[in-house]
Amino acid sequence: MDLQLNGLVAVVTGGASGIGLACANTLAHEGCRVALWDLSPNVPTTAAQLMAPSLGLTVDVSNLQAVESAVRHTESALGPIDILVHAAAMGSGKFGFPFTNLTPADWPKVLNVNIVGMVNIAHAVAPGMIARKQGSFVFIASIAGQIGSQTDPPYSASKAANINFAQCMAKDLAPHNVRVNIVSPGMVQTPLNKAVWQAWHDRQPPELRRSYDEWAGDKVRSVAPLRRWQTPEDIADTVAFLASNRARQITGQTVNVDGGQVMHS
Repeated sequence: MDLQLNGLVAVVTGGASGIGLACANTLAHEGCRVALWDLSPNVPTTAAQLMAPSLGLTVDVSNLQAVESAVRHTESALGPIDILVHAAAMGSGKFGFPFTNLTPADWPKVLNVNIVGMVNIAHAVAPGMIARKQGSFVFIASIAGQIGSQTDPPYSASKAANINFAQCMAKDLAPHNVRVNIVSPGMVQTPLNKAVWQAWHDRQPPELRRSYDEWAGDKVRSVAPLRRWQTPEDIADTVAFLASNRARQITGQTVNVDGGQVMHS
């Protein structure tokens, strides 16, 4: 299927690694000009390796001025932003079951990056899309935002907020022909997922510790009906479709790419 993305300008936050990088590669393959925004100092090098006209900027999404500057730089170099894929996020770095394993001090940074960062992106990018009467936002959330995952409560709560705010955005922007959707991954082997295992592992007595492959393999087989990991590329394929005009009637939706882990009637 031709997604008709050739020549469009796409921004991917958190684009230097993991799901963000997979999204960038897929959009580049579909013919987009791609800007990567990421905290990593390696982001310019990563962007240069994409098979498309590209730009790599070091951006802290929790800083509104930095995001606004990135918008100006991107549009000057590549053109007006047609697609915004927001994958930048963080976890608490702790194993939060029960939630009292964490303290209130563990929450603000996660909420600032994951929620305020999304708000900053929305405020900086939406006005240009409104003026041009076209555009598509795709936010990467998580099924943790739907099931109240006990693994990392700050992360889980922030992803629920992402889903809710995306719906608010979708309603507000629909009259301007700007669409907003969410993709929620399930079990993906990313550095963030491995950090969850590490936090769990470090709290266990030696006799109960398990390797990452053992822990994660058993978990995915027990919770996902398809009994297999989702890959960053699985997420990216869904993102590219939702970003494209092939999905022109889809807005305000949360699409779970989770092997069937969460099913709603």
